[in-house]
Amino acid sequence: MPISVFLLDDHEIVRRGIAQLLESEEDIQVIGEAGTAAQALARVPALRPDVAILDVRLPDGEGVSVCRDIRAALDPPPACLMLTSYSDDEALFGAIMAGAAGYLLKQVGGGDLVGAVRTVAAGGSLLDPKATAVVLERLRKGDEPEDPRYASLSPQERRILGLVADGLTNRQIGAELFLAEKTVKNYVSSLLHKLGFSRRTEAAVYAAERRRSGSAG
Repeated sequence: MPISVFLLDDHEIVRRGIAQLLESEEDIQVIGEAGTAAQALARVPALRPDVAILDVRLPDGEGVSVCRDIRAALDPPPACLMLTSYSDDEALFGAIMAGAAGYLLKQVGGGDLVGAVRTVAAGGSLLDPKATAVVLERLRKGDEPEDPRYASLSPQERRILGLVADGLTNRQIGAELFLAEKTVKNYVSSLLHKLGFSRRTEAAVYAAERRRSGSAG
């Protein structure tokens, strides 16, 4: 039986390129794709792929959250390969915590991506042992209870909170994270709601206090 793969990326040309690359291999079959987190969450349970290749940054959410949700919903769960354009420690931490089997930059060569699909489909892991060790160390140091408000934030919301604390406007944050200004505004509204604040300045002060106290994130 060929390895069945599902693709999640908000750029159609990227999905087409990956699909063409994988379909050229006799032992790999692309059985579905999506451009948003919502589409993926609706389609993956019905398709039950062996491997899910998930973009980390999506217009309506986080690939890490999709990884966690589909792994929790399916038995056996698919092996999830996180694919991103940027090296990001927080996203890597989130991917490991969500149970991802691998974390690759989009600059990866075609042959390496094919090999990665085969590796995780066979039960292997492509996570750097050093990165995994850092995550485990962070967990060991987490003796103090995490602020449940902060814990409720997605990795993207945490990134945006940090940039709010740095004094960036929504437009500047959008330029930094390659997001539309309206999307940033929605993220800010969401994180303010989760933190229980009504004003942006309150969130900035909160984030600055976390930094001073040395809290993770």
